[in-house]
Amino acid sequence: MSLTGTNAYATVAPAALPPLVRRAVAAAREHGFPYSCRPEQGRLLHTLAGGADARIGETGTGCGVGLAWLASGARAGTRIVSVERDPQLACRTAELFTDCPGVEVIEGDWRRIAEQGPYDLLVLDGGGQGKTPGDPPADVHNLLAPGGTVVIDDFTPATGYPPSHEGVPDRARLHWLEHPALRAVELRLAPDLSTVVGTRRL
Repeated sequence: MSLTGTNAYATVAPAALPPLVRRAVAAAREHGFPYSCRPEQGRLLHTLAGGADARIGETGTGCGVGLAWLASGARAGTRIVSVERDPQLACRTAELFTDCPGVEVIEGDWRRIAEQGPYDLLVLDGGGQGKTPGDPPADVHNLLAPGGTVVIDDFTPATGYPPSHEGVPDRARLHWLEHPALRAVELRLAPDLSTVVGTRRL
């Protein structure tokens, strides 16, 4: 989730976006939803989705922009599950994907993502990142298949180590970068945007 993610598409030529992403961005604009994933993040998701063997999970559907990037990049036959806590958003966005076999939007707390795991690719965008007090990080042992990949987005690029947030060590980012079950790296996607990507050790 990016605070001004939907607006970021104003400078992107529509022809540069997959058709499903264009539809999702239009829906986000129509409903005044500002928190879509940015184009830089979307392109990463599109690429990673192509490497998922069977199952992709996402927390935080929103208006479906990130989900559209995933669905557009995934192989035929890949199952994609996304969880959205807002009932109206979940219902509205599910309609956008009615013609996408294998894509399912579930309404509820992000923890419902565990119902259909483990995943080859898991995108933690609307819960499970460990960024918010009272919201513990997702358990990759239960949610990721061996060799599976987890993506945690919307960090400010680190300029040193350990990474910091508001002048103190960034515990959420360190959790993922130093997780013993993962081989993880921070990827800078833009001057003001980075993402942590980790692969579960075999």
